Amino acid sequence: MRARAIFVNPRSIKEEVAGMAVTEVTPQLLFQVVSAAASSDQQQVRSATQQLQSWERTGGYYSSLQTIFIDTSLPVEVRYMCAIQMKNGIDKYWRKTAMNAIRKEEKTLIRSRCLESGINEPDRRLALQNALVIAKILRFEFPHDWPDAITSVVSLLRSAAQPGANALHLPRVLLVLLYIIKELATGRLQRTRASLQSSSPEIFHVLGTIYVDKVERWRNFLRSGGDDEGGALEDVEQSLLALRVLRRLLIAGYDFPNRHKEVQAFWTLLRTQFGDLLSLVVQESATINPYVQTLIEKHLVQMSKLHLEMVKVHPAAYALLADSTGLALAYWGLITEFGETFGSQSATVPSKLGSNGDADDADKPFMEKLALKGLLLVRACAKMVFSPAQTFKYQHAEDKEERKRSTEMMKNELLTSDRAREMMEILVTRFFVFRPSDLRDWEEEPEDWERREEGEGDAWEFSVRSSPSNTNILLKDSIYSAIGLAAPVLDEELDFGAFLNSTLVSEVQIQQPGYNILRRRIAIILGQWLPVKEGLDRPMVYQIFQHLLSKEDQLNDVVVRVTAGRQLKNVVDPFEFSAESFMPYATGILGALMLLIEEVDLPETKMALLNTISVIVVKMEHHISPFADQIISLLPPLWSQAGEEYLMKQAILTILAALITSMKDESRRYHSLILPLIESSIELGSETQVYLLEDALDLWSAILIQTPSPAVPSLLALSNHLFPIFELATDTLRKALEITESYLLLAPTSFLAPSSLTRFLASFTTLLGTLKPSANGTITHLVEILVRAADSSGGPQAVADLTTSLVSTGFLSKLLSGLRESFTAHQTTGPNRKHTTIDGVVETDYLSVLARIAFASPAIFIQALTAATSTQTSEPELASAMSWLLTEWFSHFENIGDPKRRKLACLALTNLLLLPRLHLPLILSHLQSLMTVWTDVITELQLDGPDNNDNNGGDCLIYWDAEGLKSEGPEAPEEERRRDLVFGDPVHRVDVREF
Repeated sequence: MRARAIFVNPRSIKEEVAGMAVTEVTPQLLFQVVSAAASSDQQQVRSATQQLQSWERTGGYYSSLQTIFIDTSLPVEVRYMCAIQMKNGIDKYWRKTAMNAIRKEEKTLIRSRCLESGINEPDRRLALQNALVIAKILRFEFPHDWPDAITSVVSLLRSAAQPGANALHLPRVLLVLLYIIKELATGRLQRTRASLQSSSPEIFHVLGTIYVDKVERWRNFLRSGGDDEGGALEDVEQSLLALRVLRRLLIAGYDFPNRHKEVQAFWTLLRTQFGDLLSLVVQESATINPYVQTLIEKHLVQMSKLHLEMVKVHPAAYALLADSTGLALAYWGLITEFGETFGSQSATVPSKLGSNGDADDADKPFMEKLALKGLLLVRACAKMVFSPAQTFKYQHAEDKEERKRSTEMMKNELLTSDRAREMMEILVTRFFVFRPSDLRDWEEEPEDWERREEGEGDAWEFSVRSSPSNTNILLKDSIYSAIGLAAPVLDEELDFGAFLNSTLVSEVQIQQPGYNILRRRIAIILGQWLPVKEGLDRPMVYQIFQHLLSKEDQLNDVVVRVTAGRQLKNVVDPFEFSAESFMPYATGILGALMLLIEEVDLPETKMALLNTISVIVVKMEHHISPFADQIISLLPPLWSQAGEEYLMKQAILTILAALITSMKDESRRYHSLILPLIESSIELGSETQVYLLEDALDLWSAILIQTPSPAVPSLLALSNHLFPIFELATDTLRKALEITESYLLLAPTSFLAPSSLTRFLASFTTLLGTLKPSANGTITHLVEILVRAADSSGGPQAVADLTTSLVSTGFLSKLLSGLRESFTAHQTTGPNRKHTTIDGVVETDYLSVLARIAFASPAIFIQALTAATSTQTSEPELASAMSWLLTEWFSHFENIGDPKRRKLACLALTNLLLLPRLHLPLILSHLQSLMTVWTDVITELQLDGPDNNDNNGGDCLIYWDAEGLKSEGPEAPEEERRRDLVFGDPVHRVDVREF
């Protein structure tokens, strides 16, 4: 297919597509739309993007994308966009269980063209996308639906490696194989991993041969020269790509790499090559082409990654492979040599090291990359001995023996006492000490420097930072750094309490130049030790932080104070924290933190300090009240300054929620400030809703929980914003339902008013039966609260009005339809039996709503049932409805696990005996079942012991002492409302035997 065959009559997307009911996407039509999406006309781009999204679930869409993608005559931009669309669609629609999954025939067509197009693709970017597509398909299809996939790739690899083969094929097949192994290596299913491992020996044999051949060829060229420089360059590139594949294959393709002879031989070969290539790039770099040298360095980096991943993923295998101890010692020698020069005046800027050693690799010098990976390798060897990874996987005797031998080998040959002492000394004196560039950045850009030093996640920072002056301070700082990092290990060995009182307290008060470095380190070390060490002098620690946060002391520069502010969170967060012991220092510390927030400029720093204040607010609980006005006054300016910095606004909403929760009902005075913030954050269609909705809902919930009755009108009016959230039906729905419950507890009569009631019941009707059982149960629970509120506030008339609304909104009809579906399913058996989604706990929840109505008024229950099940009042229809309903109710009774629900059903069914004579036979026809229910419930709830004539009448669900359930300290107003709800429940108020 060619461009002229597809693009036959270019018209606007609106003209071509408008009004078309496309049931099968064709390449011709798709080409026009994708071309528009890749154009510079923004209107065309928007229209085309919307059209592509609408076609994602249409037949032929993805095979048409592939048709355009593999046609090398078409514009690269259009092909690239098709590749991206196809790759994203595979993630969403290739899985068989996905909604609107791609059809089987279309999948077969796509699979049949993948490999051929992949090996013939001339464009590098498109070749990469094609490899990603193939890998993602294999993730779903291999081995069940595409069993010969890897065999086919290996066959292509063999053909591509033959003399005279198309030069493009080998790098393309290697690229495809690379991403296949990367994708399969992440598979969670044992079947996928087992299939990869069964294919590994064959892949390894072919790939290893190619790698060895390519390396030998380009090394001979470097030694002897020749005319085919272009061919040698291709050999270097292809051997690097082959090594990338082999690295992953050795890790993911073998459970026990050390037991395979081919792996042992290849490991030994790489060990030799590592030394040879390292000597080559170090000693002969002046004679090698810079690009070739870069490729050789990348070979070495790939080898170091293999070494590191082997010791992390297969520690026993690493130790038992040839010369593993010698390899680790070689890395340590490289680290030691690197440390000699890394602290010089000309040293590069500090480098961040990720947990896999890959972070910022592109910006680091080559030797630094190897040294950093060497540090991680030595660290992994130490973890193998002193902190081995635990596994639930069954271990055979051979596995246990290998693990034991490997540990002993590492301990006795690598981590001897003398060498461990040497390692510690070099790390502390060469890699932990500040250097001139750090001290200069501290002075010139204190906030940026502090943020970089703080780091995130598993990032480390290794750099020698030696300075011609203040050597003792810098060395002490590095030693303290080691003590802090080792806190979880040294907590039983080091008397940190004595170290705190005898050393740190005095050093933090020294007024000499350079001691700001130690003050920063003392804040960090306290933040590291307080969470792991109990029994420390916490008031002394709080006094230290109060001192470090004081701006009046000139040594407490911005770096010292920001670091202290960050670390204070770790100090106050542990369980051992006591608000009473912190109170004497709270005024000074909180005041200093708030002044510091106003002083700093970086949003990240402000958020970190706000986070510390938030933790203090949570930990101090109601003791925070005296400081609340001061904290609140800080937030509006920050909100205004934040603009579109939504992370800052999230932090502000979080601290407001913590403050509201801690202050309980005293927080009412801040409603006028907070409610507009909530309203603006949850406004439908606004950009703020995307970023702030979840945090705003948490704050909204906290306000309702802490608000005493009666609620102010502005808070009640905010409930109108719940309905758009109900319609979204996203992850925030559960929180919206919790907020609805809080509203019903706070002001039940307000929400029984017809205007509010109808809207809420209409939303509940839409949601009922569409959610998970737990969320569905929340819906029925809310209706139960409404029934009880109507009964207690307005008696039978209010209940009648409520049930009228339940009928008019369709809620009761939908509930009864679900129960009828369950009844019908339970009447069938055998292979053709019907199934129902309304079963188990969902059916219990549905019946509990009916039970509440029946207990409130049997007559209203009959009226509601009649209205919901028929269009006209008809005794035969009512009798039929009551017949199947009571049959299902009694048959389900044994499946109700909660004693409270069983008692509620018993009370409701018994209450039906109060029906008028006309309707009484409806329940009397089930009298035998009713008597069985009585017997079961009375027996179940009867108290154990010889004397059942005490004041509880023998019903163990009767609650008598409401005051006994009160918490000792201040409680949230909603806790009292919930307690009243429980004690007002007939389940806990009515004795079932007397009833």
